[in-house]
Amino acid sequence: MNDSSAAATADSFRDTMIRHLRLRWLILRTAVEERLVYRGDFAFATLVRFLPIVTQIFLWGAIFSGDSTRTLQSYRYADMVAYFLLVMVARAFSSMPGLASGIAESIRSGSVRKYLLQPVDMLDYLLWHRVAHKLVYYAVAVGPFTLVFWLCRSWLPGWPSADVMAAFIVSLLFGFAIGFLIESLIGLIAFWFLEVSSLIFIYMMLNFFLSGHMIPLEWIDGWIPWVHVLPLKYLAYFPAAVLLGKIPPDDLPRELAIQAVWIVILLAACRLAFHRGVRRYGAFGG
Repeated sequence: MNDSSAAATADSFRDTMIRHLRLRWLILRTAVEERLVYRGDFAFATLVRFLPIVTQIFLWGAIFSGDSTRTLQSYRYADMVAYFLLVMVARAFSSMPGLASGIAESIRSGSVRKYLLQPVDMLDYLLWHRVAHKLVYYAVAVGPFTLVFWLCRSWLPGWPSADVMAAFIVSLLFGFAIGFLIESLIGLIAFWFLEVSSLIFIYMMLNFFLSGHMIPLEWIDGWIPWVHVLPLKYLAYFPAAVLLGKIPPDDLPRELAIQAVWIVILLAACRLAFHRGVRRYGAFGG
C-alpha cells in the first residue's frame, strides 16, 4: 500500500469515527431533552425513591435493638445503615427500569424494524438512551443524596483512600454496564418468546436477594456458596463493600477484572442473541 492509499484509508477511518461520535452525541442529547420534557414528574418520582431510607434506618435499628456495639456477621448498626445508603447509590447506577420490557414490547409490536432498516444499532442506541437517563437522574438526585449522606454522616466510614475511591467509581460504571447488558439480554429473549414478563419478575426477585440489595451477601453465602461468582453481586453489593472495607485492597484489581470479564461475556451474549433473533424474526404491527 502506497502513501496515498494509506492516507485515504486513514481519512476514511477518521470520517467514520466522527460520524459515529456525532450520532452518539445526537442520541444522548435527544434522550436528555426527552427526559426534561416531563422534568416535574421525573423529579417527583426521583425524590419519592428516597422515602424508604427512613423505613430502613428504623428497621435496622429495631433489628439491632438500638445496641450500637452489637454485631451481626461482622456488621454493626452503623455499618448496616452505611451499607444500605451505598447500595442505594450502586442501584441508582445498575438498575434499568423498563429496559427489558421495552425491548420485548418493541419486538412484539414490530417497532424493532427501525433498528433493522436504519443505520442505528439497537443496543448502542439503548445504551446512550440509558446514559442520558442516568445523567438527568443524578442531576436531580445529587441534592437529596448529599442531604441524606450529611444527615447520616455519623454512621458512615471515614473518607477512603484515593485507590479505594477510584475502585468504587469504576465498580459503579461497570455495574451500570452489567445491569444494562443483563436486562437487554432478557429483553432479547422476546425474539423466541414474545411474553417475557415472567422472566423479568424472576430476575427481579433473584436480583433483590443475590445482588446484596436486601442484605449483605456474607449473610447468605453459607446457604448459596456460589453467590459471589454471579454477576449480580456487582450490581449492589460490590461497590458498597469496596467503600466499607469488606474487600481487601489487594483483591480489588482481581474483582474489577472479574467484573470486566462479565461485561465481555454478557456483551457477547447480547450480540449473539440479537444476531440469531433477527435471523428468525418476522415483523408485525404498524
